[in-house]
Amino acid sequence: MFGRKKEPSIDTSTLSSLIASNVEIVGNLSFMDGLHIDGHVRGDVLGKPGSRSLLVLSDRGSITGNVRSHDAVINGVIVGDLEVEHFVELQANARVTGSITYRSLRMDAGASVDGKLSKLGDADGSNVVELPAGNLATA
Repeated sequence: MFGRKKEPSIDTSTLSSLIASNVEIVGNLSFMDGLHIDGHVRGDVLGKPGSRSLLVLSDRGSITGNVRSHDAVINGVIVGDLEVEHFVELQANARVTGSITYRSLRMDAGASVDGKLSKLGDADGSNVVELPAGNLATA
């Protein structure tokens, strides 16, 4: 009756690819299923449209480029726009410089965003949060 609200969850069993911490990739990546990044990517990281792609960016990883995925768990640095169709979790070490488009968002204490937050499905723009340039939103 007065149960706790169920938290959205992400199925991490689909992680099938790893970019290790000693790897730097220059160029765009396209992936399906799951991708775990501990290294550094300079280029766009894009889940295949229509797939239930999952991106996990560890606290050691970084992406300089735009990111698109079905689900995402971010604990590293993204310099670029982040578009997540379903659920995005910004963990404590997440640093995003760019706009985030999402359907469901969880932001842990310590995470920061320097950009615009837009909830998918809000055609009237009523849930768009515009952050002034140079200011950080920190949970």
